Amino acid sequence: MTYPAENPFDETAPLEEGVTSEDSYARGAPADDTDTPEAPGGARGPASDTQRALDEQRDKYLRLAAEYDNFRKRTQKERAESGSRAQADLVKQLIDSLDDLSRFSALDPAATDPAALVTGVDLVEKKLRKSLAASGLEMVEALDQPFDPTVHEAVATEPALSSEDDNMVARVYQPGYRFNGQLLRPARVVVKQWNG
Repeated sequence: MTYPAENPFDETAPLEEGVTSEDSYARGAPADDTDTPEAPGGARGPASDTQRALDEQRDKYLRLAAEYDNFRKRTQKERAESGSRAQADLVKQLIDSLDDLSRFSALDPAATDPAALVTGVDLVEKKLRKSLAASGLEMVEALDQPFDPTVHEAVATEPALSSEDDNMVARVYQPGYRFNGQLLRPARVVVKQWNG
């Protein structure tokens, strides 16, 4: 058996007539790289798709951030306007009482009956309390109530006559107030103490 003198895998060997580079590649010789087709979509296709998707997401993020900022500003403005409207409503309710007090300041003390003046001031106070109560103001109950440090402030003590009166409020120096359930000022009180 005789072998051909040429090595079929020798890259330097000249190609036989009628043999193409594919045939040469099939026989083991490398094919020319210049004719290989690109991957589907091309080498630049996936990168540009990724960049486009990234740009879309960035645009969505910027729009969302702008919408949130607008919402925050609008909410702050509405809150400020709401507080201002509430204050205006309260002041509107107090204007009548203010007018009544102005009438008293214009009276001539020499020609005014003191009893009538006291009665008028009492009526103005009741009107003022009614207006404030309609807005949510309530007085803290204190007199003859058990001392409660969450709504009462003890400014003095006095002896209790019996053990049942121990820790009870004897007198109120200054009334306390709540506004819509929130304590504005505790009632300043004198508390009885039993030392028996």
